[in-house]
Amino acid sequence: QVQLVESGGGLVQAGGSLRLSCVSSGRTFYNYAMGWFRQAPGTEREFVAAIGWDGVRTAYVDSVKGRFTISRDNAKNTVYLQMNSQKSEDTAIYYCTTTSMWRTTVIPAPGLFDLWGQGTQVTVSS
Repeated sequence: QVQLVESGGGLVQAGGSLRLSCVSSGRTFYNYAMGWFRQAPGTEREFVAAIGWDGVRTAYVDSVKGRFTISRDNAKNTVYLQMNSQKSEDTAIYYCTTTSMWRTTVIPAPGLFDLWGQGTQVTVSS
């Protein structure tokens, strides 16, 4: 059974930085794309970033391009989300996610991410 455990959330001032981590267990990590979604109060969960199984391909929602970077360390079964120049609108619960699709040649569409962590709260104060 796949388990995803996030860490690194917290309170940060606008303009500051945080790095989220997500450790995966239960299957061979490097065969699967990984991603991050977020959900603010009263809103639907939205796609933030994803990285392909090989670590080469990445994708971002427009609102975080140039500020957030997703990366992975296959030796540590860990995916990261480096968040810089944070804004108040980045406040949300951030969820680590992965897909059941093995070694996809492209980044899976957001709807194909179907395994989730418990989430970590990120609060950006203005």
